[in-house]
Amino acid sequence: MSRLLDRIEVVTLFVDDIDAAKAFYQKVFAPEVVYQDAVSSVLKFSGTMVNLLKVTEAPQLVEPSTVAAPRSGARILLTIKVDDVDAVCAELRRLGVTLLNGPIDRPWGRRTAAFADPSGHVWEVAQELD
Repeated sequence: MSRLLDRIEVVTLFVDDIDAAKAFYQKVFAPEVVYQDAVSSVLKFSGTMVNLLKVTEAPQLVEPSTVAAPRSGARILLTIKVDDVDAVCAELRRLGVTLLNGPIDRPWGRRTAAFADPSGHVWEVAQELD
């Protein structure tokens, strides 16, 4: 069965302000927009898509579970592999993105830095250390 579940196609992020989320993702990542409407925006990231979905639309997707309250703490960390974390961080700062931490060399052989989108979803950029 596990072989049937080995292809992540879409990651859906519940966002508080769809317009702010769209603007942030366009500015920082410049992805191809696959689909968008008043409550969502599906963005293509190489082989995976990210669906920004207005949080008011989320309950129907996760029932009977509940949607976590905004700013209740990090619940996800999405990592993007890069060649040069420091260069990426310089570009993020130029775009007005505030880093949560890093760049820092981690004991598991990666140099990382993290930042959050307007709804608090945490993204990490990471490079392998030699």
